[in-house]
Amino acid sequence: MVAILETDRLSIRPWDAADGTDAYTIYGDEDVAHWLSPVMDRVPSEAAMRTLLQQWSSEDDRVLEPAGRWAVERRDDGRVIGGLALLYLPPGGEDLEIAWQLAPDVWGQGYAAEAGTALARWALRYPGLDELFAVVRPKNTRGAATAKRIGMEWVGETEKYHDLRLQVYRVRAGDLFNQAG
Repeated sequence: MVAILETDRLSIRPWDAADGTDAYTIYGDEDVAHWLSPVMDRVPSEAAMRTLLQQWSSEDDRVLEPAGRWAVERRDDGRVIGGLALLYLPPGGEDLEIAWQLAPDVWGQGYAAEAGTALARWALRYPGLDELFAVVRPKNTRGAATAKRIGMEWVGETEKYHDLRLQVYRVRAGDLFNQAG
C-alpha cells in the first residue's frame, strides 16, 4: 500500500479491504460514532465495515483530488489507528471539509493533529484550493482542540451543514504555510 503522505509517526494511505478489523475498532465505537451522527452511524459489524471500505474506495475513484478518504497507519507497528477525509460539505458542495477520526485508545497522543496537519498541507497545495473547513459539534472539545492544533481558526457557528448547529473552523493556505514548522 503506497502512502500519499508520511509524517514522523504516521502513514496516510488509501483504505484497503484488509483494514476492516482496525477500521471497525474506530467506526464501530460508540464514542467515535456519537460525533459523526447523523452523517454516519456507528458501523454495526466488521462485515459492514468491509462493505463500507469498498464503498469509500469506489467513491474515491470518482472524486477529483484532493477529495477522498484515507487510513491513518502508525509507522512503528503498522496498525491503522484512524481515518481522514476531505469531502465537500452539503448543501452545494462548495466548502471542502477536513475530518479525522481515531480509535479511542490512541486519543490524546497528538496523532489527529499530526495527520490532519499533513493532509491539510498536502491538500492546500492544489491549484484553486485556498481554504479547508472543519465542522465540530459545540460539545466536542477534543475536535475543537484538534482543529486549533492543525492551525484552524474558529469562524463562527452555523446550521448550514447537516441541519445541525456546528462550530466552523477554517484554515487558509497562506496561514498554514506561514506557520513555523
